Amino acid sequence: METRRHRFVVAALLGVLALPATAAATVTPIAPDTGSVATTLPDFSGKAWTTKKITATAPPQNPSMAPNGRSNLHNDSWMTDAYWRAGPRGKNLVQTTNNFGMTIPGLCASITFDTQGRLVAVCPTIFGSPTLRMLNATTLDQIASLSLPTREGPAAANIFQDFTGGGYFFLDKNDHPVVATNDRKIRVYALNTAGTSFDTLATYDLTSFLTAGTDTVAGERLSSALPDWAGNIWFVSKTNGKVGWVNTTTGAVHSITLHEEIENSFMVASDGVYIVSDKALYHFDTVGGTVHQVWRSANYGNTGLTKPGQVDAGSGTTPTMLPGGLVAITDNADPMNVVVYKASTGVQTCKVPVFTKGAGSTENSLIGAGTASSSMLIVENNYGYVNPYYIASGGTTKPGFTRIDVTKAGKTCKVKWKNTVDSAPTVVPKLSVTNGLLYAFTKTKTTNHSDAWFWTAIDASTGKKVWSKLSGVGTLNFNNNYAGIHIGPNGSLFLGLIGGVATLRDGA
Repeated sequence: METRRHRFVVAALLGVLALPATAAATVTPIAPDTGSVATTLPDFSGKAWTTKKITATAPPQNPSMAPNGRSNLHNDSWMTDAYWRAGPRGKNLVQTTNNFGMTIPGLCASITFDTQGRLVAVCPTIFGSPTLRMLNATTLDQIASLSLPTREGPAAANIFQDFTGGGYFFLDKNDHPVVATNDRKIRVYALNTAGTSFDTLATYDLTSFLTAGTDTVAGERLSSALPDWAGNIWFVSKTNGKVGWVNTTTGAVHSITLHEEIENSFMVASDGVYIVSDKALYHFDTVGGTVHQVWRSANYGNTGLTKPGQVDAGSGTTPTMLPGGLVAITDNADPMNVVVYKASTGVQTCKVPVFTKGAGSTENSLIGAGTASSSMLIVENNYGYVNPYYIASGGTTKPGFTRIDVTKAGKTCKVKWKNTVDSAPTVVPKLSVTNGLLYAFTKTKTTNHSDAWFWTAIDASTGKKVWSKLSGVGTLNFNNNYAGIHIGPNGSLFLGLIGGVATLRDGA
């Protein structure tokens, strides 16, 4: 069944690619998919929110990265997916979209913000080259763009679940986008003097350390690259689990091979990096000028199966650090568990099952926020998503969200609430500590075969939906396909979609 559906997806997209496509600097709104069924659901439901601030300690600032909340897909080095600024309350909401005048513009999954508040994003496409873009945060006008290297070797078995070559990138302390590109290199870019494209400032060549792809073999593609506190750039590869770091002063590269799969990004703290493979959680540092393994956790619970909604048979999360020296992931047991470890030793301190047996999986990082004495973790269910066509014609994924409260130095994990109503197929949800809202991108099951996508705000203290605002209708164009929500410095929400980029703000 998966093979047949995959062929159908490729054929459908090739048909779309045959349509005219031209780049444009002006804003072209995203249109509903051709032939899509109009929704009968309301454009807006709920009411404007009254702020409930959450008590939480902000994560430390990585000195090598742009300020927290501006630097990468998961907001900061601790990968908290939490913001210390407010998003929309839900008052007279206004959406703006842009597809850049292109049929398939590339999915801007990771969005960052420079010191002027402009969006900087890498937008991989299903076919062809990823694009590095800079956008106006108010209008979504494209300011600058650059085509990046194309993928080596064949397309992934599931083209909608390949995050290599720019799905993850970071903005450094100098507003420079740093991208692990498809040709097994890490490149540092800067806006050119004309302000219309990007120049390459530095290139770190990893081709001697990572196996090249061929016409039939994917090779060791880079999943992610991030800097540590000293400015070294760490990297991981999906295939074989290469872990390494580049000394950005000398250019020297150090690496090891785990012989495991790493398909997510990783977490960086002042004492090194925390990486989860499809087998275990690791802590590495640069002691001795090597890739030094501080600890490896005992293998976490794993069915050995790739559940629908996940990319591989392992944890779907990027590790998340909590105040008090705790690190959290999900495992791949059934039912799935949220698992908490002591960051200094790798010893498991607690775990708690989430979602129903046979109906729970996640491919998104946990949200983490709180204090050294009490923190929350929020996990989203992605069970049932394989590609956009698996939830087409009014379908959706299994709901919903669960909040876990972690207390007693990580020794106690308890379910605070369960939301079993709202389905978020793949979005990286975000929490505003400032106003107490959890922001998601949801899809409601319908009986008229309509594929309607909604911006949704949830009360982080209770798990109850506060409001939903229609984004658009269609199997492809308004599907975010694993992209993350971002709260901009201007208080608007931003999200990459298969059909372009969308932003949502409060109106007058």
